This record gives sequence, C-alpha cells and structure tokens, in this order.
Amino acid sequence: MSFRARILLAQAPLAVALVVVAVLSVRTIGALGAGAEAILQQNYRSVLAAQRMRGALEALDRAALFALVGHPPPPDTDAQRQRFESELALEESNITEVGEGEAVQALRAQWSEYVAALAALRAAPDAARATYFAQTAPAFAALSASTSRILELNQDAMLLKSEHARATAARMGTVMIVASLAALALGLLATSLLTARLVQPLQRLRAVADRIGGGDFAARVTVEGRDELAQLATTFNAMADRLSRYRSSSLGELLLAQQAAQAAIDSLPDAVVVFDARGEVLIINQSAEHLLGGGRLSNADPMLRAVLEQARGHVLTGKGAFVPRGFEDAVRIATPGEGDLYFLARATPVYGEEGGVTGATVALQDVTRLHRFDQLKNDLVATVAHEVRTPLTALRMAVHLLLEHAAGPLTDRQADLLYAAREETERLQRIVEELLDLAKLQGGRMQLTRRPTAPRVLVDAALDAQRTIAADRQVVLTAQVAPGLPEIAVDVDRLQLVFANLLSNAVRHSPPGAPVTLRVAPHDGSLRFSVTDEGPGIPPERREVIFEKFSQGGDRPGGAGLGLSIAKEIVAAHGGEIGVDSSVGHGSEFWFTIPVGAKV
Repeated sequence: MSFRARILLAQAPLAVALVVVAVLSVRTIGALGAGAEAILQQNYRSVLAAQRMRGALEALDRAALFALVGHPPPPDTDAQRQRFESELALEESNITEVGEGEAVQALRAQWSEYVAALAALRAAPDAARATYFAQTAPAFAALSASTSRILELNQDAMLLKSEHARATAARMGTVMIVASLAALALGLLATSLLTARLVQPLQRLRAVADRIGGGDFAARVTVEGRDELAQLATTFNAMADRLSRYRSSSLGELLLAQQAAQAAIDSLPDAVVVFDARGEVLIINQSAEHLLGGGRLSNADPMLRAVLEQARGHVLTGKGAFVPRGFEDAVRIATPGEGDLYFLARATPVYGEEGGVTGATVALQDVTRLHRFDQLKNDLVATVAHEVRTPLTALRMAVHLLLEHAAGPLTDRQADLLYAAREETERLQRIVEELLDLAKLQGGRMQLTRRPTAPRVLVDAALDAQRTIAADRQVVLTAQVAPGLPEIAVDVDRLQLVFANLLSNAVRHSPPGAPVTLRVAPHDGSLRFSVTDEGPGIPPERREVIFEKFSQGGDRPGGAGLGLSIAKEIVAAHGGEIGVDSSVGHGSEFWFTIPVGAKV
C-alpha cells in the first residue's frame, strides 16, 4: 500500500463518522417533516372544511332570515348549499381522530333536518315565522354546534401533534448531539491510532537523523514495505553511507579543520570578521556576532560599520594590511549596559594559492581600558602642566628681572648663566603650553574659530613668523602658491601653530644656505600644504611614530616632541590629514590637507 493510500486510510474513520452523522441528520429531518406533513394532511384539511361549512351555514341562515321578513333569498343560496355539501363530503372522507366519525354522522343527520326545515320555511311563507323558530333555528343551532365540535377536535389534535413534534425534535436533537460526539470521538480515536502507526517510520527516520547529526555515521534506519517511506529510508541510508565515506576522506578532514578554525576564532575575546574577495562576510566569531547584532553588517552601529568597511576596502584594494595609527583611530560604541566601548580595527589580507588577495580578516580589538588609562594619563599630564605653569611664570619673571639688573649689577659669568636659564625657562614654558594645548585638543575642549582665509595670507603669515629664526641659521624661506586657489574656513591662530611646528623643524634640521619651501596646491577637494627641506631625512622606522607624543624627528632635540602631535590634532580637528615623505640623506616633506568645503 502506498503512503498516500495510508494517509487516506488514516482519514477514513473521520469520513465514516461524518457519513453516520449525515445519515442521522437526514433521518431526523425526514421524521420532523413527516410529522408536519401529517398535521397538514390529516387535521388541517378537516379544520378548513369545518370553517367553510360554518361559513356556508351562516350564509344559509341569512337566507332564511330574508325569507322570514319577506325578502327574496340571496342569489348564492344554492351555491352555499352545494359548498356545505362538498365540504361535508370531504370531512366524511378525512376522519382521523377518535369521536370524529360520530360527530360527522350527527352532522350529516342534522344537515338533512336543516335542509328539510329550509324547504318547509320556503313552502309556507305565511307561517314562516313560526316555522323558523320551531324548526329552522333549532336545526341551525345543532349544525353550528356539530361543526364547532369537529373544528375543536381537529384543532386539539393539531396542538397535541405539534407538542409531540416539538418533543420529538428536542429528543432527536439530543440524539444527534450524542451521536455526533460519539462518532467524532470514535473517528478521532481511530484516526489517531492509524496516524500513530503511520508516523512511526518517520519518527525512526528522525531519530537516526539526529544520531547522524551528532556524529554517529554508522546509524541506519529500517522501514518495512515498498511504499514511499521505505524508498525514503533506502535513500537516507545511502546518503548516510556517502556521508560516512565523506567523513573519512580528505575532504572530511578539511571540514573538520574548518570547524576547528571556527572554534579557534570563537575562542578569541576580540571580534573577528573574515570577508571574501567580494566584501561579503565569510566567517565570523561569536564576539563579532554579538557586537554586530546577529552577525549582519547592516545591523551594526554606523560608526562600527564604517570602520569595518574602511579596513576591508583598504585590504581588498591591494593596499596591504590596515593598521591603526593610535587611540585617535578608535571607534566609540555606546552600549546601554557597559557604557562607551572603544575598538581599534586591524585588517590583514588573505592570500590565495596564486598569491592574490582572496579576502580580508578584520579584528576589532577592545581597547576600552587602555583608552581610559590614556585619558587618565592625559588628564594627569595636563594637571601637572597647569600646576607647573604658575611657578614657572614666576621663575621666568625673576630671571628677566635679574637680566634687567633689577637686583643690581651682574658679572659676565652671572649674566651667561642667567641667559642660559632664560632660554631653558622659555623652552620649558613652550613645553608646558604645548602640553596644555594637546590636552585641550584631545579632550575636545579647544573650540576652533573658523573664518574664510586666503591660502596666500596663511603662507605669508607663517613665513614672516619664522624669518628671524631662518636668518639666524642662514636658511632661505620660499613659497610656492598655486594660482586661483579658493578661500578655506580655518582657525588661523591654530593653523599657524601647525605651520610654526613644521617650519621650525625644517629650519632646525636644514644645513646653512639650504632652502625651505612652503607649497600650496589643490588635491582631491582639499588644499595640500607641504614644507620641504634638504635636511638629513627621517629613517623609515621613525616615520611611523613621528606624529606620536614625545617623539623626536631627528638628532637635534628642540622641544618635548609634542609639536607634531599637536599639529596632527589641529589638522584632524579641521577634517584634514597629515603625513611625511622622506628619505635618508635627501630631506623631508611634511604635508597636511584642509578640505575646501568646510563650513565656518
């Protein structure tokens, strides 16, 4: 038997139950209809006959009264007599109740007497009054009573039969409810038993599938018969055989290796996302799945999604590994339970067998604690610098007063020492100011006051501020400004700090007689400012850290190593970028960009 036939067989008990209920319903409706039909055929016909006979009798009595007063009878008198005769004959043929036959016989006899009385009334017009009250009126009263008796008998019978039909309907309704519930219960029970037997092979198939899913590839399912389930079991067992062979093959080992790799990256605390060559997510660990909100890049925080796309694009476009520059590249994610979290994105390329980039692995390192430590360090440095500035100011004033002979004349040796002290206090003052400026920039407390400014004005002001130092070192300052450059919205005072740092470093590291050139040119929607010198250049290992705090660019220290870090923060606040191109022995070029379309 096929599986379809078994399904149909399992539904058969319900179908039988429905048939039984339908048959009972038909029989019940038929019985109720037969009762109503019997009432109509047996009693209602007699009721109509009695009512019609009474109407004809009243018409005949009116004709007798006309004769009594000397008026001719109505024209339908004979028709009413024939009507009474026909209805009486109909009643004589439709006797259905006990006592109705005797009442009809009496009615027939009384009708004969009433007809004779009417004939006598018509034959003796002179004695009509006496004849009417002596014969016609009593005969009319007897006939009227007999028709009323027949009418009451049939009406009472109709009422009893109606009550009987109502009781029968109520009884049959109860029977129908009980029969329907019983048929439904039996049908459901039989269907459930047949369905349970039907799904037993499916349950065995599911149990074996669970065992195979758990790694038991030796499990097999047994289903007897030749139906579709048996064929499915055979196919399933063949699939299990192939899976077992696949598990033992090298491809299966690769699958195990992939599972092990997935388990390895799941164990990493940092979020790891592996992209394919098209930029689609290939592998993701549990930390990244939680961070991205279900493992979908579209569900991630916009800032986190942007840094992921930036790192992915950097690698997939062939630019090599993506490495953050520092904590300033950390992306901040606001979470309801843990507060602000900070992540640094690092990306490395995935190479194929032929050496091409086939994907990118992006790791999001949680640097929240390190970021907080860095903030604490910055706050500490700013606090110390702020506390040092007050006594340093007093010290500078004292040195200046001594050099101005406010406390008396100085010897040459004392003057030399005080000049040296003044230079060091001035240098220390610059360091303190730089520390405070850097703290303000990194803490977001320094507000830029932008105004539209021509690039030529910025260049001239920057060169004028450094000409005295350049002249002392015999360095030539030159400018190259491209024509037709638009104005840019910048904080002139802050941007002059950038120029001062770049130009002073270039002058300090340039040999006497060498030029230092400040150039301005358009570059991808921005203006690119660059300072070129002919100094000793910067070694490659120093270029990566030269913009970090407390980093020196060469062998001639001139400050605390904060100038380039401050310049970087100021340029970043303007929405630009800063960098350096250098080669040892051939000078350096420090550059930064300022967007043209920045708003005031």
